[in-house]
Formats: sequence, C-alpha cells, structure tokens
Amino acid sequence: MTAFTTLNMLPAGLLENLDALGYQAMTPVQAAALPVILAGNDVRVQAKTGSGKTAAFGVGLLPKIEVGQFTTQALVLCPTRELADQVAGELRRLARFLANIKILTLCGGQPFGAQRDSLQHAPHIIVATPGRLLDHLQKGTVNLDALHTLVMDEADRMLDMGFSDAIDQVIAHAPARRQTLLFSATWPEAIAAISARVQRYPQTIEIDTVDALPAIEQLFYEVSRRGKIALLQSLLSQHRPASCVVFCNTRKDCQEVCDALNEAGQEALALHGDMEQRDRDQTLVRFANGSARVLVATDVAARGLDIKSLEMVVNYELAWDPEVHVHRIGRTARAGNSGLAVSFCAPEEAQRAAILAEMLHLSLDWHQPVTQPVVALKAEMATLCIDGGKKAKMRAGDVLGALTGDIGLAGEDIGKINVHPAHVYVAVRQAVAKQAWKQLQGGKIKGKSCKVRLLK
Repeated sequence: MTAFTTLNMLPAGLLENLDALGYQAMTPVQAAALPVILAGNDVRVQAKTGSGKTAAFGVGLLPKIEVGQFTTQALVLCPTRELADQVAGELRRLARFLANIKILTLCGGQPFGAQRDSLQHAPHIIVATPGRLLDHLQKGTVNLDALHTLVMDEADRMLDMGFSDAIDQVIAHAPARRQTLLFSATWPEAIAAISARVQRYPQTIEIDTVDALPAIEQLFYEVSRRGKIALLQSLLSQHRPASCVVFCNTRKDCQEVCDALNEAGQEALALHGDMEQRDRDQTLVRFANGSARVLVATDVAARGLDIKSLEMVVNYELAWDPEVHVHRIGRTARAGNSGLAVSFCAPEEAQRAAILAEMLHLSLDWHQPVTQPVVALKAEMATLCIDGGKKAKMRAGDVLGALTGDIGLAGEDIGKINVHPAHVYVAVRQAVAKQAWKQLQGGKIKGKSCKVRLLK
C-alpha cells in the first residue's frame, strides 16, 4: 500500500483533493506508472480493466496544466463516446483543485456546430474519439501546437474499431516533442507497432494481477444455443432483479434477445453499435434511472456504462477474451454489494469456458438449466423527455419545482433528473407518468411552454 503523498512532485491542492475523493493509496498500476509519468517519460502500460489507469494518467498530467494559458495542453483519445464521457468526468473530479480549468469532450453523435462554438476558447484538456477530433483538426477548430501530453486509452479497442489511420492523422497534428502515454488491456503486434511510431524510449509497465472479484456468485449453465432464450426468461423470472445487464457478442443477437424478452413481458432495452447516438443516450439514461430492469448490450456499446447498483449480469454468450469476462461481471457487486453473474455455455463454446477457467484460476460452478414460469418484469419508473436542457438554461431544480409545485407530484414519485445539452430526462413512477406527461405539456418551466414526450 503506497500513499500518493510519497510522490513528491504532486502539488498540495491535488493531494488534498485525492484525500477528499477517498484515494487513500495507489493501485499497482498507479504506483508503477506515476513516478515515470511525473518524470516526463513516455510509458506503455498493459493493465486490466478496473486497475485505476484513468487516475494514473489523470494525476500524472494535471500538475503540468497551466490554467492561465488558454491552449490545449493535454489530449486523451478513447474508442467510444461513453468511455470518453466517463474519463472526462473522472478528470473533472481529479482537477477540482484547479480553478477555471476547462475539460471538453469531442465525440461523434453530437452537433459539430455546438462543439465548434465551445472551442472558441481552447480547452486545457480534450477527451475525444479519433474520428471526430480529426474532423475538427482538418477544419482548423482544434489546435494542438501547445500539446505536451497525449494519452491513448484502451488503444487495443481503438484498433479493433478501425481507428488506426485516424490515430496516425491526429498524431501528425501534434508536436513531435511531447509525452505520450499508451494504455492497453492487451498487447497485440499492432499496438507494439503504434508504440514504436509515436513514443520515444517508452518504459513498459505490465500489471498482470487480477484483483479478486468481491462477493460475486458465478453460475454456469450448459445450454444449447436454441435453449438460451427460454433459460434467460426462466432465470429472470426466478431472480427478478431490479437491474440486469445481458451481454451478447453481436448486434444481431443483442436485438433478437431484447425483442424476445419484450414479447414475454420482461421489459428490456437494447444497446448496440447500430443505434443512433441520441437513441443510445436515451437508452443509457432510461436504464440508469430505473425505467427498464433489463439492458441487453454488446461489449463495445456498454463500455463506459456507469450503473451504481447492478444486481445481476448474464453472459448470454461467453466472451472470447477472459479479460472481457472480468470486465462484464465486475459491473455487479460494486461498493461492497453482493452480485450474481450467470454465464450460458453452448457446446461450441466449451473451449472458451476451459480457457476462462485456466486463465482466471476458476473452478466453474455448473448448473442444470431451470424451467420457471415466465414472470413479467415491469419497471418501477418511466422517463419523460423535455426539450430544452442546458442550452435553454434549464436546471434540475426548475424541473423538480414544476413537477412538485405546479403539477403537484409527491417528491417520492420523482427519480433521477438528467440535464443534457438539448433535453432533460426525468424519471417518474409509472403510476403517475401519464398524468405528469399530460399536465407538463400544458404547463410551463421557467415561464416557458415546453415540449414533452413519454419515452417507450
């Protein structure tokens, strides 16, 4: 256990903030990488999901940010918008000791014009996906001349998603003299090749240990591919989780499983790469606020998914990579809670199960498929979508006041309120959702009429 206070190069304000955030000691990847990063050297880090890598590069780059200089000094590249949002959120928490720091996300699926307007005053740190950042660089709305730190997060995923050429073009706009930090869960030859092209004498750090997964009960079921839907419906009926994520390996299976659950009255939402970004955002909000109890997702779409309390995870298909399996089931049993992880294994997936057992040192707990009468799973909440959002200067308090004051809803009937740039999403109890929707349509928020939809 190594304390952050042992790093002499960290400013007092950052150390105080880390203590306030509950960062009592460094994780292995932080203890290994931070001294090298703070010394100004390039690093290439191979570390597993959940190892604390965001704080590793965040704590490393923040002391070098000069907030008085309105230039882009650090850039973090991520494979997906969801991960970029998660990384940007963590960097903002870590940077609370720096007054007036500007951290901006640039990702596809968001209006280019709004991003261009935000870039009129250069952010100190940009967190971006390669494709959208390249669009801005080519149009001259982003300037990297003052960049001193480049971070490539989940570099292996970026290559899997076909971003290799875009990454090379982005790096061509960056200064040759810079610090480059490369983080990857795996180390294929293509990653080694990128490191050789873009880094200078990098120090290699490999963190091979897998942290024990706390309080996760893992159950494995051998079941034919055709029997998986029935088994899933039976297990959902048996356990009746308040929140459950079902992981599929393909977009096609993801949608088919979601449709089958809905037909059986087990309300589910799908999340995969074929969806428009607005639909993906709405899906994430609705699942997080309790407007659906089951989310069926692919791994790429679910990256960055931040659900505080997830009771159950189902691997509808075993992941090809044991690391992905750890990432999936690690989404349950957080913050000391217990959790259940169920994995389906068709005969053709037996080799994957054997590899999983060997690499993670698991003794697989096999069970016979169960037959349970299908029980409908209805969500406790529904979601209202209100046009406006941050651009209209709407705040959560304004919406709460309209619902409890003008409309007369009880406070306990209102759940999470998420304020996005162009919309506000409000969770309300199913029993009063239609009443709230109708009355809010004829009412006003901050003195203005508003357009409201009840999402289904």
